[in-house]
Amino acid sequence: MLLKVLGTAAGGGVPQWNCACPGCSGARIHPDRRRRHASLAVRADDDHWYLINATPDLADQIESTPALHPGPAARRSPVAGVVLTDAELDHTLGIARLREADRVEILATGPVRSALCDRARLDDVLTPYAELVWRELGPRPVPLREGSAVEISAVPVSGKRPRYAAAGPDAAAGSGAVATAYATAYVEPWVVALRLRDRRTGGTAVYAPALAAWPDAFQAAIAEADHVLLDGTFWDDDEPCRSGFSTRTATGMGHLPIAGPGGTAARLAPLAARCCYTHINNTNPLVDPDAPEHKRLAALGLAVAAEGMEIAL
Repeated sequence: MLLKVLGTAAGGGVPQWNCACPGCSGARIHPDRRRRHASLAVRADDDHWYLINATPDLADQIESTPALHPGPAARRSPVAGVVLTDAELDHTLGIARLREADRVEILATGPVRSALCDRARLDDVLTPYAELVWRELGPRPVPLREGSAVEISAVPVSGKRPRYAAAGPDAAAGSGAVATAYATAYVEPWVVALRLRDRRTGGTAVYAPALAAWPDAFQAAIAEADHVLLDGTFWDDDEPCRSGFSTRTATGMGHLPIAGPGGTAARLAPLAARCCYTHINNTNPLVDPDAPEHKRLAALGLAVAAEGMEIAL
């Protein structure tokens, strides 16, 4: 199994178009600090790849990854489909960029498909251009593609809905209380972690770019994994408030922080798996490669995923 990291940023990327925070300003001065929206490419077999989430940067991500380039036939692409971890706009807007295909295969949970089709009207908008073929994503491992040795399954980690599919006025406002309730109830799998396993090698990876809580099933999945890529949106819980762009904490926004009480770093450190953070927000000090927080992670055996890195399992 081969994974390619296509992007590592949270919503808006780094730099964010309307932001002059230190992280965004630094990325404008130092282009090597720029980050595309968090995404992966997974090779299902020699000729077919699946994108994990379809971000607004999808076209640039494909162009920067030679294995995803079309050819040798003029209209033949190795991109076979998309797997969605949730229905957030940052992870789904790129689906529209695939409209030039005759057929687009999408693996998603039931709530995610309903949100995209019933609220975002994705079927209505795109089916005049391309056939959308939906496959159910759930806890039972299924081949990523028919005949593929790579299996995929979903581990629910949050019931937090995207704002456009909010269940009520409080949810639409994105209140911290509602977000916390969604994160702990697990009524519906709105946000999932993905478990990818190669039956030939036994290699296993877990990808969780949005993590609102740490359920037992997620702990079991990462305990068996060889590589874990997970939510590093915020360094600590107060970062959104301290940065001035939100009145909610990291956990109130549906993201467990890296450091501090209940932070994910302390949970990851004892694992045998190689663990890397992704989905880094523009306000996170980790966007600066010289920030001391990198050394704190390294001391725990942890790191931040690099765009373009390959993971072979």
